[in-house]
Amino acid sequence: MSRGFARSEFEARVVRAQARMERAGLGALLLTTEPEFRYFTGFLTRFWESPSRPWFLVLPARGRPLTVIPSIGAALMGRTWIEDIRTWPAPAPEDDGVSLLAACLREVGGPVGVPSGHESCLRMPLADFERVRSAAALEFRDDAGIMAALRAIKSDAEIARIACICAIAGRAFARMGEIAGEGVPLARVFRDFQRLLLEEGADFVPYLAGGAGPEGYGDVISPASHAPLRRGDVMMLDTGALRDGYFCDFDRNFAIGEASDRVREAHARLIEATRAAFAMARPGARACDLWRAMADVTGARPEDGRLGHGLGMQLTEGLSLTPWDQTVLQPGMVITLEPGIVTGAERMMVHEENLVITEGAPRALSPLAGADLPVI
Repeated sequence: MSRGFARSEFEARVVRAQARMERAGLGALLLTTEPEFRYFTGFLTRFWESPSRPWFLVLPARGRPLTVIPSIGAALMGRTWIEDIRTWPAPAPEDDGVSLLAACLREVGGPVGVPSGHESCLRMPLADFERVRSAAALEFRDDAGIMAALRAIKSDAEIARIACICAIAGRAFARMGEIAGEGVPLARVFRDFQRLLLEEGADFVPYLAGGAGPEGYGDVISPASHAPLRRGDVMMLDTGALRDGYFCDFDRNFAIGEASDRVREAHARLIEATRAAFAMARPGARACDLWRAMADVTGARPEDGRLGHGLGMQLTEGLSLTPWDQTVLQPGMVITLEPGIVTGAERMMVHEENLVITEGAPRALSPLAGADLPVI
């Protein structure tokens, strides 16, 4: 698969955004985070790891996006489809792009919409944001949920990239027997699994968590311990690997040496719960309906947390599979199904798959696991 997107992909995103902006009465969107930048420009870099510099993208009600960015990013931004690139020598604490951005907004006009809802953040100093608002002398308001709505529905090109990284992770999971076994420290398995992901084609692995222990594990977000795997342990690895800027997010369970009847039954029920939600994951169903389908199999309670979420340019984005999320599924949404089940005192097992909502039956993006728990 070729890297990046055709220009037509970005043009279509701008058209959809501007149609929503017109309905919301907005003259511009002001965007400051990495996914928002990449959504409209294709600007892909690890440099966002540095918090020293703010970055600004302005989408006018008509025309192409323009960027107000630190000069260090000018060359890379110049390789995107963006032509209007305004820069300053950042970091410059006295005026870190404030006057340049305010002038740009005055030129474009308002009202200016800024993402302000769930999962949004402002990647600039709050004091500088107030200075921009004052200097621009325009009305600033919420973006009316435009960015969240746009990113919730993936294009065919985006779905293809998520399918690609899911296939990469699937191949890495299929090689688990090369790196895991009785006596191997879990921390070494984690390191080696990241190597397998890279060998299979991932760009990098921002997220890897899991656990291991008899009859299951205590949580699903821990870094690896240095304790060696023991016969009878259940080991789980959950990966959020990236390829071309898009995530997979699914896990796999393995028994070390042998599996008890309890954990075999638990794994089979997790697969049953996943299949129940998969069968329901069609346009018109709600996020809470999928939660209920899984909870009916596993006995999950509302306080046990969500059982899946949206997926895309970020590891988790958008909807949550909870009893209270009324989000209606639409074609193009990419989601995870993640049921969990209690296997003992302070022990649990979870399972996760990735899928895309289509006009008909959903399509699996991760290679679906079977009911039998793999034994290494």
